[in-house]
Amino acid sequence: MTDVRGAVGAVWKQESARIVAALTRLVHDVGLAEELAQDALVSALEQWPGSGVPENPGAWLMAVARRRAVDTIRRARTLEDKQGLLAHEARERQRQDASPGSAAYGAPEAAEPPDGDGDGGDGMGGPDDVLRLMFLSCHPVLPTPARAALTLRLVAGLSAAEIARAFLVTETVVARRIAAAKRTLAEARVPFELPPGPELTERLSSVLEVVYLIFNEGYTATGGDDLLRPGLTLEALRLGRLLAGLAPAEPEVHGLVALMEIQESRAGARTGPAGEPVPLHEQNRGRWDPLLIRRGFASMLRARDAARAAGGPPGPYLLQAAIAVTHAQAPTAADTDWAGIAGLYESLVRLLPTPVVRLNRAVAVGHAHDPRAGLALVDGLAADPALRDYHLLPGVRGDLLVRLGRYDEARHEFERAAALTANTAERAFLLRRADTAALADAHTAPPDDTSAAPGLAAAADT
Repeated sequence: MTDVRGAVGAVWKQESARIVAALTRLVHDVGLAEELAQDALVSALEQWPGSGVPENPGAWLMAVARRRAVDTIRRARTLEDKQGLLAHEARERQRQDASPGSAAYGAPEAAEPPDGDGDGGDGMGGPDDVLRLMFLSCHPVLPTPARAALTLRLVAGLSAAEIARAFLVTETVVARRIAAAKRTLAEARVPFELPPGPELTERLSSVLEVVYLIFNEGYTATGGDDLLRPGLTLEALRLGRLLAGLAPAEPEVHGLVALMEIQESRAGARTGPAGEPVPLHEQNRGRWDPLLIRRGFASMLRARDAARAAGGPPGPYLLQAAIAVTHAQAPTAADTDWAGIAGLYESLVRLLPTPVVRLNRAVAVGHAHDPRAGLALVDGLAADPALRDYHLLPGVRGDLLVRLGRYDEARHEFERAAALTANTAERAFLLRRADTAALADAHTAPPDDTSAAPGLAAAADT
């Protein structure tokens, strides 16, 4: 029984997006489509232990769900016809009362439900349907948390409980977000279609934003006890690779995949024995995953080729991937091409002048030139409302102050950063940095400005 349940779960993870996508095309309601798919899943759990796992389990699930969809459509049309008939009879009675002897009418013939042509012949959703489902789940009409939850539910096949564990919220909260998202899509009558040409770039950016949001929450958790949540990073990678296969001509899709592959390659070196963060310059690069790095490099080449073919400049994800590639190419931290990274950040700031990108540029400038130049850029961001409660702003400032020998000021910044973060592992790390700065203030001379800056990777770890 356990083996069958495991098989059902694995099949669902692999096929659910195609099934839900095909059903959405059929019934024009993503909420109903998911209910029908879940009904088929329940049937599998009931029948497969006795009959065995079918040779093509995905097609089996789709066939069951499709039959139920057709029955649902027919029932809806029968009800609609009956309601139409009753309304027509009422109008006829009124007319006959006014003018006796009028002709009666015949009931309209019910239309047949769609036959599923265009889905590849097996009833399963094709690549375009899955892409439509991703655009639907990430539609701008939804708030960002709802987009992330709905995408993980519909496209990644995660349960509400799995999503809740990943984001450290209750299952009830996740269920409400998903239900509200489906209701919003229905009320807004969002069509199940690929965006038309003029809207495609903007809508694709929304999809990429959601995928990277999911990845980042796994890469550096915003709350809880652990720095990393590997389940989320792996799901984001799976979604990114899926999207790259569905939209192979889009350079930004490949750029995002390259960025995530290379960032994830460091996972084994990013925490110490007790789960504490290990800054980039202190990481054992022998523990970086060479396969993920190679995959990231390959995705980067695809991104560049697609950008050249499109004839446009590199986008923000491609530039961030180039920064990640530069880090990965350095045999040691001392070999890092910080001048090249600073130049890439200059280009990125012109495209994406967000406070966080500008903070990362300050880190790169602090390495490429000197800490004073980086500190000047950081101080220029201090009044930005978007960074008021962002713990990495004082964290970066503390790092730069350490390099300048201003240890007491650095201690204060690290303590402020620790008070702002909701992640237990990060808070402990920052408090240790504050203690180290206090000791340095009492016992040591200012360090060489060219030394590596512990903790800077927290902001520029791309």
